[in-house]
Amino acid sequence: MGLPDKKPCRIIVLDNNVPQVSLYYKPIIGDTVPEASRKDWDASYDLGGTWKRIRKVKKENSSLFKVDILVYPQLYFKNLIITQIYQACLEISPAVEISLWKGAKFTAQVIFPAYNDGYRGAQENIRWGYLTLDQSVRLPHNIWLKAVVGVFDTNCYGAEVSAFHPLKDERFSLEGKAGLVGIGYFNDFSSFRYNGETRWYWSVGGNFYWTKYNTEFKLRAEQYLLKDVGVKFEMIRYFRYAAVGFYAEKSDKAKSNGGFKISVALPPYRYKRHGYWPRVSTGFGTGISYNAGNESKYYLMPYTRADDNVLKRNQYNPYFIKSELLNF
Repeated sequence: MGLPDKKPCRIIVLDNNVPQVSLYYKPIIGDTVPEASRKDWDASYDLGGTWKRIRKVKKENSSLFKVDILVYPQLYFKNLIITQIYQACLEISPAVEISLWKGAKFTAQVIFPAYNDGYRGAQENIRWGYLTLDQSVRLPHNIWLKAVVGVFDTNCYGAEVSAFHPLKDERFSLEGKAGLVGIGYFNDFSSFRYNGETRWYWSVGGNFYWTKYNTEFKLRAEQYLLKDVGVKFEMIRYFRYAAVGFYAEKSDKAKSNGGFKISVALPPYRYKRHGYWPRVSTGFGTGISYNAGNESKYYLMPYTRADDNVLKRNQYNPYFIKSELLNF
């Protein structure tokens, strides 16, 4: 709909005005079958030189200075080895996200306990969640950089820089991040407590995307918050509105550990923005992680953004987009 009749067309998808992926449509003359026409699309991180010609064109319905209110349900559970009794905690965490300028976003989140069976301490109270400012840029040669500062999870505050680069064969990619954080948290909204200690962490590795089954394999070398250094392997299968994965890890200060992750996109899946009115919806991807080894001391690394989950990271994967075009 809206494409030029029987002519090639390129659609460039932006995230907060930063280009992510291009969809190139080259119709076959005489082809009127919808299923076949979807095969005329190609998805790639490469923008094909088009972006340089149109980047200064005046935009319509820009996302700048607009507000989203996203609700993130969060579920935690664990079992005590001696009694084999599961403990669970359900929290509802609305977040306000404001687009400030190209690639920049401010996020403020408040966490409301909805159900708590066995979790003590801060998780019993209403409290601040993420309070962050992040900046994303796309550099030449398909390199994405992101920097974020603020208050993260795991009682951390500080800064993190991350990078992503797909290779010529876009099934392969390189990824890394490094952060410096202190230990601190908000105390009932009235004050911020910290002890002045800082810690470094980093992660670097490669990815491979198995297009036939929409499955991604990740291998990382990492240093965690307690200065334990190790290796982590992940395998994640992506579906239209969900992702299921397994992970295994080994560090120099702890036993082997592993578990599984599940991320589900909650409805509504489609929604429109009406001018500058705040857009209200669920967060894209509600995650559950299970630690099969019950390792809670080591392998710690903070999440730095409220929307950081496997579904969100994969939404602009060109192979995933292509598979959805063919299966729609």
